[in-house]
Amino acid sequence: MKKFVALAFCSVLLFSCNKGGGGKKVDLKTEDDKTLYAVGAMFGDRLSNLGLSESEVDALVAGLRDQATNQKTQVDYRQYQSKVQALFKARMEKNADKIKTAGKDFIENFIKTEGGQKTESGLAYKIIKAGEGASPKPTDIVEVHYHGTLTDGTVFDSSKERGKKVKFPLNRVIKGWTEGLQLLKPGGQIKLVIPSDLAYGDHGAPPKIPGGATLVFDVELFSVNSPEAPKAPEKKK
Repeated sequence: MKKFVALAFCSVLLFSCNKGGGGKKVDLKTEDDKTLYAVGAMFGDRLSNLGLSESEVDALVAGLRDQATNQKTQVDYRQYQSKVQALFKARMEKNADKIKTAGKDFIENFIKTEGGQKTESGLAYKIIKAGEGASPKPTDIVEVHYHGTLTDGTVFDSSKERGKKVKFPLNRVIKGWTEGLQLLKPGGQIKLVIPSDLAYGDHGAPPKIPGGATLVFDVELFSVNSPEAPKAPEKKK
């Protein structure tokens, strides 16, 4: 039920920011208006991957408006909850398949460029600078800068833009990172092109990473440290 209500709120954004330009622009006069619009915006990206047609957007908005204004609804939404879940699942899977196909093409073009390579797992990479010393093990803690984008160049996360390096255990991140950073040594730089099955899969990481997305990372490895071994308990005298 809670999921259904959240999805219904998503239509606020679709109503206000119809991509086809045919939607009515809402005049946000008060802070309450802006807050309610923000509720729609918070959830709206979750619908952007469904490929809704103009008529489907109209149906979605009509349902929200009728229910929210206590008008008689054309269907009882309680009887449609299972169908809602099935529709969203089918649409998201279809969109993920489309994005995965585009990602495969991107990887194939990438490995044709100078220095581009691909591992058996499907991870594509290009070593910009090898670095020196020992490569990290999966259990090591690495310190890095990274810049992550989708294949169209959209930035979804970047420590470089924040201006702050990050540390984490290498075995606590997506598989593409765990594998890819083991190809580097401290001081090294690498470009990783990670297919969805080594990243966030068909579900993605909404709202910034859609299901099936291939991810591109520019990574610089600064240091590698082994985790501290737990101290043995002191013997009682």
